[in-house]
Amino acid sequence: MAVRVVIAEDEAILRMDLREILESEGYEVVGETGRGDEVVDLVAQSRPDLAILDVKMPGLDGITAARRVGEQGEVAVLLLTAFSQRDLVEAARDAGVLAYLVKPFQREELIPAIEIALARFSDLKALQFDNTGLAKKNAALTDRLETRTTVDRAKGILIDNYGLRESEAFAFIQRRAMDERRRMQDVANDVIEGSITP
Repeated sequence: MAVRVVIAEDEAILRMDLREILESEGYEVVGETGRGDEVVDLVAQSRPDLAILDVKMPGLDGITAARRVGEQGEVAVLLLTAFSQRDLVEAARDAGVLAYLVKPFQREELIPAIEIALARFSDLKALQFDNTGLAKKNAALTDRLETRTTVDRAKGILIDNYGLRESEAFAFIQRRAMDERRRMQDVANDVIEGSITP
């Protein structure tokens, strides 16, 4: 399936050149505009894979537009600029721009820049997915550790105060949890508080 692209460039001739290059390379241009304020809505409506934004545009500059486009989530951003100042590059990076190209550029520079932006975007999405998975695993491990700690404390009380063996104390907590359809941690807390006794 072709990569879907939105172009935001206020120079009409350059915008036409970009469209021609992209389409000849197998990309699908799903929208174009010459205004920074229009590109945000255009991206929201057309849901492209990539947005190519010029830095200087009427309505909204490319860096601000990049930030707003990035807030929508599912789009890589490539910035076109006539400037290569360090502060501009840092501002673009902070706005979520994944690659940039200094104008005037050659046709053979455009496609690698696009591929870099798309690859970085793909890597970021994979990292976000991995981090979500890690957060869920960490939460599950933390929950298991808390449960085990609480159950161990409750077993200690049952052993010390009621003379149960460890296996009997564990079986008591487990059976109560099953009978009452509650978590073992909740039953163990009740044992610790003294509201449940054997």
